[in-house]
Amino acid sequence: MANAITPVSPAAPAAVKDVQPQAAPQQAAPANQKTAQQQPAPKAPAPKDTVQISTAAQSALAESRETSTQTAREASRGDRQAARLLAKEAAAKKG
Repeated sequence: MANAITPVSPAAPAAVKDVQPQAAPQQAAPANQKTAQQQPAPKAPAPKDTVQISTAAQSALAESRETSTQTAREASRGDRQAARLLAKEAAAKKG
C-alpha cells in the first residue's frame, strides 16, 4: 500500500458564514415626525470554493481515522504500515 506523495497547493481558507446584522428595534414615531430610514443594499452571496483532495491525501486521511482494532487486524494480515504504527505505539507506551 505504497502511495507516492506529491506536493499539493495550499487550500484556500474556508468560506466564512454570512452573518446578517440584526435590525435595531424600531420605536413608533409620533405622527408629526417623519423618519427616513436607509436600508443597506443587499449583498451578493459570497463565492463558494471547491477543494480537490489528492488520492494520497485521501489515503492519509483514511489511515488517520482508523481505529486501533482495524490497525491491528491489518497488521496481522501483513500490512507493513500498520505493523510499524503498532510498534511505534507500543514503544511510546513503554517509554
